[in-house]
Amino acid sequence: MPFMPVKFNLQKRVKLAQGLWMIYWLSVIVGILLFSLGIFFKIELRKRSEMMDNNESHLVPNLLILVGLLACGVNAFGGKVCHDSLDPIKFAKWKPMLKPFLLLCCGFNALLLLTALLCFLMQFAVYLTLAEGLKNSIKFYKDTDTPGRCFMKRTLDLTQIEFRCCGNNNFRDWFEVQWISNRYLDMSNDLVKDRVLSNVEGKYLMDSVPFSCCNPGSPRPCIQHHLTNNSAHYDYDHRIEELNIWTRGCREALFSYFSSMMTSIGTCVLLVFLSVDMAGLKYLTTALETMEDPENPECESDGWLLEKGVKETFGDLLAKLKTLGKTNQVVEGGDAPEAAN
Repeated sequence: MPFMPVKFNLQKRVKLAQGLWMIYWLSVIVGILLFSLGIFFKIELRKRSEMMDNNESHLVPNLLILVGLLACGVNAFGGKVCHDSLDPIKFAKWKPMLKPFLLLCCGFNALLLLTALLCFLMQFAVYLTLAEGLKNSIKFYKDTDTPGRCFMKRTLDLTQIEFRCCGNNNFRDWFEVQWISNRYLDMSNDLVKDRVLSNVEGKYLMDSVPFSCCNPGSPRPCIQHHLTNNSAHYDYDHRIEELNIWTRGCREALFSYFSSMMTSIGTCVLLVFLSVDMAGLKYLTTALETMEDPENPECESDGWLLEKGVKETFGDLLAKLKTLGKTNQVVEGGDAPEAAN
């Protein structure tokens, strides 16, 4: 007894073929979109590489590029089969390829699920990489003369301006590091010397932030120095006043950007899932194979998802796997005496 049998006439077969053709070609467009998103995601990771301490993983964008290319090929082939299915002469040349094609679709669906799953699971890895990378970026902000870190200041400033953020967790992260190079400190100045000597590690620390932390939307001119010193500014109280610098940390801002991107991509990947296409193609091929009179397109036919019931199909599959296992054992046993000789 076939699993989920359906009766088909000519009108139903034509509608099914046309519907599947449309779904397959829409999936080709989504495949192109996935390929483009994979390239875009890879470029974005490269752009923010310094913010991630060059430890970012390109597994997801590489998988997206692969999945996008495969989606275009698989769905274009499926669309062509559906287009030729109502012509017996054209369909005959595709018929031997349909079983391998459906197996390929099963493997492709597994790859799609893996890619979608990684889009959601890898977000935590991105968060940890950003946390460590931004911490080091702030630490090396002042090293404009050090090879390999020359552009760290520029990159971090542009990131803070673009994402409207300040520091790793918040603006107070800048209070804990010396972000002005010794090259620009006047060591003959007593105030500078005292501040350096008063620090255990010999760093020039201050309650200030770089200019890129300033919020241009604030009506008050930017207060970026002596942020916690109320007496240094007129009519100012840092405990109750809304500061005119960005209060959001860059880790939160960048993670929000990447996580929303990865969530959207993961959802898009699930849209390419071929279960509906595969079921429809199986119905179409079985309906065409069981036509009582292939020369009469008006005749009725039966379509199904499985030739036998689910239980019987799994039983046959297990039996084939056991037979394959026994065959391998016999081959290995036959090779052993030859090796001994």
